[in-house]
Amino acid sequence: MLLPKCAPQEWQDREKLWNAVEEVETAKGSRLAREFVVALPIELNREQQIELLRDFIRKQFVSDGMCADAAIHDTDGHNPHAHILLTVRPLDEQRRWQYKTEKEYLCVRNGEERGFTAAEFKLAQNEGWEKQYPYKVGKKKVYMTPSIAEAQGLVRADKHPKSTRYGRQNPISERWNSEEQFVEWRKAWADVSNRYLERYGHDERIDHRSNAARGLDEIPTIHEGVTARALERKGVIADRCEINRQIKADNALLRELKAEIKKLATLVARTVPAIAEGLEKLRSRVLIFCYQLSHIRGGKSHIQESLAVWRPELERYTGLVQQIKEKSKERKSLVAEKKELPIYHVKRHKELAVRITELTEDLEELRSGKALLLQKFEYAEDAGAEAFRKDIAIMEAGLKKLEAQEQKYSAELDKVLAEYADLKSQAADIDPLELYKARQAIRPTQEKSVEQQLEDAIHEKPSLIMLLSAKQEASRLLGEDTEERQVRQLIMRRQKEQRTVPQNQSKKKEHWER
Repeated sequence: MLLPKCAPQEWQDREKLWNAVEEVETAKGSRLAREFVVALPIELNREQQIELLRDFIRKQFVSDGMCADAAIHDTDGHNPHAHILLTVRPLDEQRRWQYKTEKEYLCVRNGEERGFTAAEFKLAQNEGWEKQYPYKVGKKKVYMTPSIAEAQGLVRADKHPKSTRYGRQNPISERWNSEEQFVEWRKAWADVSNRYLERYGHDERIDHRSNAARGLDEIPTIHEGVTARALERKGVIADRCEINRQIKADNALLRELKAEIKKLATLVARTVPAIAEGLEKLRSRVLIFCYQLSHIRGGKSHIQESLAVWRPELERYTGLVQQIKEKSKERKSLVAEKKELPIYHVKRHKELAVRITELTEDLEELRSGKALLLQKFEYAEDAGAEAFRKDIAIMEAGLKKLEAQEQKYSAELDKVLAEYADLKSQAADIDPLELYKARQAIRPTQEKSVEQQLEDAIHEKPSLIMLLSAKQEASRLLGEDTEERQVRQLIMRRQKEQRTVPQNQSKKKEHWER
């Protein structure tokens, strides 16, 4: 527990602190705390991690008037991180919570409208500013000042003056809630972590910026969480961990491919073997990209099919819950009425009994439908709609990641095709038949290498069907059918020329003999 100077010392007991927070947060849906989760550098030992965490909290939060409740977690010994709970209301010098938002009344003077808080209005009232209230004008309600309404003899509709929709936010709370402040806190955590890493002799550094901001093409991984990790330890493949494995493999493959392309881009040798090797290596990159795009699109299709099932079932589940709620409420009301009803109202007793029986049967059927639906998706009996929404959100996040991967691979494929076309143009003055034969000679080795790279990336042997489809797509993109047809025509033409030359030489010999 870390507290500012203006906070009562009894709040060192976290129970008393959060009880005090709950006492002041009386509105429905109030925000009680702000939580930060920070990853602690594994290079530091536990004492150094605690020192780092306290330094960060004191300088960034406590010095700004927040109370902080921090806890370090490291369940598996490989993921040290801290949860930091922060109060969301500033404290004044009298150790009282300040307001988050304050009512702001829209007042009028000489046709000008301006917002004032209650304290500001006391001064503004002396300068001629008036609040606006709703008055009945025919069937409508119109906001106007009391002085104008009284002159027209209008009746006030209610006592609530006109105000802004959300009120005026406390400037300190507004700053705490801003996106700019959040970025500053992230930067501060990176700076203090790097300072401690340097202090204790470690070369590693962290960067708070996103991959895009750092100019990196790699796709960022998603947060896995303790639940997914627990499933993996039990031998169950968790969707989030599987997505991360695929992202890491894709990033590694992407780095390798870009390095290969960079090497090939510097190819200046104009010999047939060099050009043939360059073209075949680029063809191998095209093959890999075509396979990965096919794999990604298959994953997208699978998720989209799943979402097409889960979304309607969520609506069905929500409908069942709503019906159960309404019918339970009606049954409870009728049971209470029947209990209080005098015994001599025989007819009403019978009507109530019939209706209660119908509702009981309906409820049994609805609950049975709800249980079957939960069983279908292997949810616990006490699971709610939130379980559906959580899984749907995970699938939607996975779909977005796959779409980002698809876009990235498509862009890389376009680059490789441009490199291929450029290298092909450099071979324009080389004998096409000789180049074709040189490429065919090394193609089997290159394709074997492609299969091995794919196996290393996806941790299983590539699908033969998908591999064949990738070869067909690569052939289409590279125009290999046209190239092979031109080579066949060239072979036929040269064979014809070779047959024609001996015939001409034989005729010349006969002429000289005569």
